[in-house]
Parts: sequence; structure tokens; C-alpha cells
Amino acid sequence: MEKNIALIGAGYWGKNHLKNLHRLNVLHSVLELSEEIVRERKKEFPDVLFVTQDSSILNNPDICAVVIAAPAARHYELTKKYLLAGKDVLVEKPLALTTAEGQELVDIAGGHNRILMVGHILQYHSAVIKLKELIDAGELGEIRYIYSNRLNIGKLRTEENVLWSFAPHDISLISMIMNGEEPVRVDAHGGAYVKPGIYDTTLTTLEFKNGVKSHVFVNWLHPFKEQKLVVVGSEKMAVFDDVGDKKLLIYPHKINFNGDIPVAMKAESYPVDFEMKEPLREELLHFIHCVETRETSKTDGVEGLNVLKILEMAEQSLMRKSKNQE
Repeated sequence: MEKNIALIGAGYWGKNHLKNLHRLNVLHSVLELSEEIVRERKKEFPDVLFVTQDSSILNNPDICAVVIAAPAARHYELTKKYLLAGKDVLVEKPLALTTAEGQELVDIAGGHNRILMVGHILQYHSAVIKLKELIDAGELGEIRYIYSNRLNIGKLRTEENVLWSFAPHDISLISMIMNGEEPVRVDAHGGAYVKPGIYDTTLTTLEFKNGVKSHVFVNWLHPFKEQKLVVVGSEKMAVFDDVGDKKLLIYPHKINFNGDIPVAMKAESYPVDFEMKEPLREELLHFIHCVETRETSKTDGVEGLNVLKILEMAEQSLMRKSKNQE
């Protein structure tokens, strides 16, 4: 592929896209408004073209696609602008901040035959791909419960709460495991402790039509970093631990009955072998592949919209509870 992808934003997360796009030799230019960030990035990437006017990308026929790594509040505006300019778009999560905006972006992409992909990076993680293979093969038996913890003492944001910052990753994974099935009920609880109105911790529960339940616990006021997804099946349990040395563990625990009394039969866990690849690189390679072949991405706009719907339902649940407490 030629150098025909532009990057929009080279800040906190954009610098990682910059590194990978540069290594893949597909980067045309970078739009970054901060002079300080540009100076810093030029030290490592002196050969990269940095621009400050979006017209340099919008009106450039040599650029066929863009990667948007701007703040979440600008995702809708920027994605719409570049789709209408005829560019394929990979936008970081979330797709937008309302389902109405997300639906509009999906409609624009479809109407203009553009690739629209959302940066749900964990779907490109080697351990997650292996976990999905095991689930689809029936290794865990019938799925009963799914839960995730995404906890950290990290970068606190003012433009979005922890639900919108952290939870899209886990909601995307749960949606993937459930093969895109939408939950019939979403309920959320949370607390805003640092800045009024900006939730620092939320617990979201999801219930599905087939009886599977799940919860997503996210918190950026936590004493240590934890990123785990647990899938409980009728035969085995699986743990994806993104910060652990062993990324994917299987627990072949059993529940036996002594008469009418259930008894847990614990068994030793064992790691699952797989070839580890850098998730962001794999995500970008998938985007490049979709741009070249016109195939639909596995985290396309529709998948991003489904995640957005769940986030919005969780947000509405939080708001209802907040009003009831007033």
C-alpha cells in the first residue's frame, strides 16, 4: 500500500498510531494543532509531514483514508467531515457520544461506500481472538455469565466520564462473545467523587434474552491496574488478563451434586498458548486490508453503534438514579 493514510491527532493515544503507521510505511501526513506536540513528535519522526490545516488532508486526492485519534467529543464532527470528503475512516472509541450521531455516521458511510471502523482494539488482541475460538468450539460449554474489571489510577478526563472512557472496550468484547446480540436490559450505578457530574466509577449490568448476564466494572480511582475479562461456562471458565504475564487461563472447575447439595470441584488452571501480536498493529493492518479490499471490518460502524447504544442506556440509567437522589 502507498503512503495514503493520514493521522488526525498525535497526542496521548495518537502517538501510538503514529509509530505503527510509520512502521507500516503507509503514513502520508499528520494533522496536529499543538505546536508542543509537533515539536516532541518530530524528534522521533523527523521525516513525517505535520500539517495544521484540515484542508491539507480533506482536499488531498492522494489521501484515501484517515485514522482519528482526537478527543471523544470531536469524533462525530471529524468522522462526518472526512467521510463526506470521500475518505475511509478508522475512529477511536467511542464512535460518537449519542446513538443519533452514531447512526448518522453509519448511514453516511453506507451511502458513500466508505469504510467506517471503530478502534475497539481488544478485538484484535491475540488472546481475545483465541478466547473467541475456544468459545465457538464449545470448549467452555454453554456461556452462563461474563464480567469484566477495568480499573486503574490513571488519566482522569473532564470531557467524558469513566463509563465512556473505559467501558467501550469491555462492552465491545461482551458484544463479540454474544455474537452481536443486544441486551434486553441495561442498568448502571456509579459515583462522581473528583468532579461533579463526571463519574469516576461505574458498575453496569447487562441481561440478554438467552439468560446470559454480565457486568462491567470500571474505575479510574483504583490503587492498582487491573484489566480482566472472565467468561463462565457450564464446563469451564476462562480469564483474559491483559496486564498479567499469562494472558489467557482456563479453569476447568466443575459443579457436582451430593444429593441436592451443589459442591464446587476445583481444578488447576492452565494457560492457553497462542502467538502474541501487537493489538494496535493488528487493528491497523485490518483497517488497511479493508481499505484495499472494501471488506467490512469486524469492528465496523454498526458494531460501534451497538456499543454506543449500550453506553447510552447505561448513561440514562445513571442519570435516572442521579435525579432520584436530588
